[in-house]
Amino acid sequence: MAGTTHTVTNQVPPLVQYDVFGSDRALVEAVERHLTPEAREDGLAELSALGHTCGSAQVQEWGTQANENPPRLRTHDRYGRRIDEVEFHPAWHRLLGKGVSAGLTAAWRRPGGHVRRAAAFLMWTQVEAGNCCPLSMTHAAVPALRTDPELAAQWEPRLTSMVYDRALRPAGQKPGALFGMGMTEKQGGSDVRANTTAARPLAEDGTYTLTGHKWFCSAPMSDAFLVLAQAPGGLTCFLVPRVLEDGTRNVFALQRLKDKLGNRSNASAEVEFDGTWARRVGEEGSGVRTIIGMVAATRLDCVLGSAGLMRQAVAQAVHHCAHREAFGGKLIDKPLMRNVLADLALESEAATTLALRLAAAYDDGGEQERALLRIAVPAAKYWVTKRCAPVAVEASECLGGNGYVEESGMPRLVRESPLNSVWEGAGNVQALDVLRALRRDPGTLDAYLREVGQARGADHRLDAAIKGVLTDLADLEGVEGRARRLTERLALVLQGSLLVRHAPPEVADAFCAARLSGDAGTAFGTLPHTLNLASIVERAHPKP
Repeated sequence: MAGTTHTVTNQVPPLVQYDVFGSDRALVEAVERHLTPEAREDGLAELSALGHTCGSAQVQEWGTQANENPPRLRTHDRYGRRIDEVEFHPAWHRLLGKGVSAGLTAAWRRPGGHVRRAAAFLMWTQVEAGNCCPLSMTHAAVPALRTDPELAAQWEPRLTSMVYDRALRPAGQKPGALFGMGMTEKQGGSDVRANTTAARPLAEDGTYTLTGHKWFCSAPMSDAFLVLAQAPGGLTCFLVPRVLEDGTRNVFALQRLKDKLGNRSNASAEVEFDGTWARRVGEEGSGVRTIIGMVAATRLDCVLGSAGLMRQAVAQAVHHCAHREAFGGKLIDKPLMRNVLADLALESEAATTLALRLAAAYDDGGEQERALLRIAVPAAKYWVTKRCAPVAVEASECLGGNGYVEESGMPRLVRESPLNSVWEGAGNVQALDVLRALRRDPGTLDAYLREVGQARGADHRLDAAIKGVLTDLADLEGVEGRARRLTERLALVLQGSLLVRHAPPEVADAFCAARLSGDAGTAFGTLPHTLNLASIVERAHPKP
């Protein structure tokens, strides 16, 4: 019973029962731009259906339930037998099943598959980011497995299946399978060449036993894993099945699950190998070269995941301000709040536009596009993932005290926001990989300059920024110490070029002013007041 003094007014309705895809104009336009005419109609229909699913009250509740009920480790059964299983809330399995059936692991087998999957992944992250980890690992394992045609023929149909089967049994008996990954060890971290896990060859060609550990093993409930270990010929990539073909459990001892800041619904484990059966992938000593295709694909997913989190944060902030009244009017109509929202919307749209462009490069597959990916993926991974946390925090502040309360969903976005910057190589690793690409393959810079050069002459601020990048590249003295600055500029110029070519004039104008010419402060909400900020905010409005 409500108290007589407690009439609830001026509270914002929840953002539910809306089309997450159709209400995101930047995402829709990017998909339309990059899909071929043959794939466009089917792709848009599929994404629209998923958009309604993502925005439904039921699916959003599953995301909340999965986050509030994190996985539990069961090392032994009631009889004392070692089982090494992870228990998940039913909502986790429902979400994972929906993600698989939506094609989030099937990009490699469909026309325009990477663009379609990228848009879907960006949306699915907004429901619950934790279950995106196994979807990402499974998708990304395909290029690594393709270095061994026999393994690819055996496993790729299972990984690209749109059927989710949670049972732990031999993968050959399942309609679909999931993959995890284990590279880092406690003594080495990102320096995987310092790994000490040992691989001993068996009599059967290509088979080994592993002894050692993994400090971070992603998605430990998966059917198989790609891991790195030291074989007689050097660091090598291996496929470790969870269950062997005869139905026995492989030696895969889960020591504990990580207690993480965010990403609570997803399990990350410490794993011990002790006589663990493994199948070599690629040649001995070529472990990094073999697994790098998986790393590149998961790095793009980090960009997509951060873009999705930013979009959801901005959608919630704009939705709140469109309904909340203060100081005599709607918050969204207040000049200062409009400036904040427009600035956040710029960051979100730039991230989405860049992420979908990189996905399109995967679909194209040409030499020029592959060269662009070698420099643009680490640059985008560096910059977009680092922008996610400040966007989430500022968007939460738009809700005032309500944004600091768990029920708003904003604290979950804030906790999740730093993750993608750390996963698959933190900022310094990405910046160094950009330098490595520039030094080893001059074609990467040519591909980058061709891409950004398509907008040359359209905006003087962009032209000046491109010139500035060339000046920075001409002076390579002490370049490692300024690798972050160079990587940031590469990413910003690429975003600016894409927005100048494809975004509405008011969006491109504001981005070039604030991000390329420095005509803004360092905090969000400091855009020049002469810009068309109302149109930018209206474009970002997630109207149900």
